[in-house]
Amino acid sequence: MNAVTSDGPVCATLSETARNVLGKRNLVFVGLMGAGKSVIGRMTASELRIPFVDSDHEIERVSRMSIAELFSAYGEDEFRALEARVIKRLLRSGPKVISTGGGAYINERTRKHIHRAGLSLWLNADLDVLWERVNKRDTRPLLKTENPKQTLANLMAARYPIYAEADLTVMSRDVKKEVMVQEILSAIAKGRRRQQ
Repeated sequence: MNAVTSDGPVCATLSETARNVLGKRNLVFVGLMGAGKSVIGRMTASELRIPFVDSDHEIERVSRMSIAELFSAYGEDEFRALEARVIKRLLRSGPKVISTGGGAYINERTRKHIHRAGLSLWLNADLDVLWERVNKRDTRPLLKTENPKQTLANLMAARYPIYAEADLTVMSRDVKKEVMVQEILSAIAKGRRRQQ
């Protein structure tokens, strides 16, 4: 696919155009659990030919504990403080694609770090899509409730207005992952044109 600039057509793929728009910034995926931040983030990084980091995996690596263990041992507030420190460190160098945990962007401090050093992209999804993806695994500490689907709906109501502050939004839905990646690359490329 060729990109078009004000000077006329340029032989550049969508991936190259998006990569040029990104520059040295990090592309930071935000959104609720099940939106596809890790899977789609990894594929997007591959298309952009830049490194991929999952902030949850990095937190587990540095703490030598699982996210569930951290929540259980220290509570959500302490976990969010650790998460903010890890994400701030990950943002120091770029470009890379960073997938964040569902609550990371809700933390005001973390959100400020992301806005300073990255381009935030919200993978938005409706309740049925998210529920279909997350109800198969028992690894989500925030969903260990009597009515996990209602808990997920409550998280959506609380978090979606904050996710909406992201620089870009792409709908996550049941289509081929490659389609999602192309839509993300297109959103990055078009994002620059909107800002000009």
